[in-house]
Amino acid sequence: MAKNKSAYVCTDCGAEHSQWQGQCMACKAWNTLKEIKLRSGKAKSPSAAVGYAGASEQQVKAIHEVSLTEVPRMASGMSELDRVLGGGIVPGSVVLIGGDPGVGKSSILLQTMCQLSTQMPALYVTGEESLQQVAMRAKRMQLPDEHLRLLTETDVESIVQAAQKEAPKVMVVDSIQTMQLADIGSAAGGVSQVRETAAFLTRFAKQNDVAIFLVGHVTKSGEVAGPRVLEHIVDTVVFLEGQSDSRFRTLRAIKNRFGAVNELGVFAMTEKGMKQVKNPSAIFLSRGEEAAPGSVVMVVWEGSRPLLVEIQALVDESPYGSPRRVTVGLDQNRIAMLLAVMHRHGGILAADQDVYVNVVGGVKVSETSADLALLCAILSSMRNQPLPQDLIVFGEVGLAGEIRPVPSGQERIIEAAKHGFKRAIVPFANVPKGGVAGMEITGVKSLQQALDAL
Repeated sequence: MAKNKSAYVCTDCGAEHSQWQGQCMACKAWNTLKEIKLRSGKAKSPSAAVGYAGASEQQVKAIHEVSLTEVPRMASGMSELDRVLGGGIVPGSVVLIGGDPGVGKSSILLQTMCQLSTQMPALYVTGEESLQQVAMRAKRMQLPDEHLRLLTETDVESIVQAAQKEAPKVMVVDSIQTMQLADIGSAAGGVSQVRETAAFLTRFAKQNDVAIFLVGHVTKSGEVAGPRVLEHIVDTVVFLEGQSDSRFRTLRAIKNRFGAVNELGVFAMTEKGMKQVKNPSAIFLSRGEEAAPGSVVMVVWEGSRPLLVEIQALVDESPYGSPRRVTVGLDQNRIAMLLAVMHRHGGILAADQDVYVNVVGGVKVSETSADLALLCAILSSMRNQPLPQDLIVFGEVGLAGEIRPVPSGQERIIEAAKHGFKRAIVPFANVPKGGVAGMEITGVKSLQQALDAL
């Protein structure tokens, strides 16, 4: 009987080590190595389970001999999901979808599978719910469930055998933390099980051109439970995010081998499941009728489209010796840097003030095009003077006080004009040569020019 071997995997970066040590040599993190049991050489593989030809029968080809015929994508029936995936579902791809409990991961996948089952064989595997629970949800959401095949199982080898008989084109495994392999000596959800079951299902998907969706739970820190190597195994990683007090959900891709990352899809949670939001800018611009100080609209670029969001700032005198910098949806360190730039090159001091910043709608802004809008909102709150309701602002602010251009500036201005905005303060290099009909555009080269334009 072959002896199972062990390895030590870093839960932060996924690097493997032959023996335990206090520090990971790849990412330099301390106390992150966890022991995993490697499968024995005599264990079954997806190849044996489905009668796949061994590696000895494969042919080595020169790179110029590889066929470049584009693999046709499968439409999921949800344009927002297809956008995040890069244009549709790729046969043989493995997609990991993560999110907080109750955010709607199972709902959006059940909707997608019910739609796809009317066009192709589809299999929904659940390890957390009974068949009756899944059927009741589909009935409550009024989905076309006549053709969708269901299976409740946690043993991965049994799932692969069932998939061989059903021959689905698309399969969902909900969730990867409940799956297990019999020859792995640890409980389901452990580092060993999550790693090996994901690798097992990935090999099966590649060998049989079956698109697989894996549902992954997240930890308190917002990362997929299990080692980071799980994210390296799959082709695409998407996160479904949403606040408990809001019915809107955002689907964001953070890794995609078949498309662009940082694509954003917006959905609304309803009684009948997830409903697509075709115009996400409209839901993030639900402003009051009267202009309020500290509020301005900016245009960010999410994936392949512009998105209008409102940024709010509140500046108040600090009652403590150390002023607070609180941010929601923005990088706190960057705000501290921008306040220093505003003091040095704008002559406006906020060192003794508490600064609170919020991006409305729960959107997370990571690009630098929000710099200028953030400073305008902070100045508006400090002076207690509202900015015009029909004004949009975007631009990157450098340490020397210069306003740098941002990508796709003209497209951002055109998107703002479609929503009725009449004025814009943008980097001088982003001003369209021919202008935009109905839009008064002010191009600025420095922070002082932007403050004067306000």
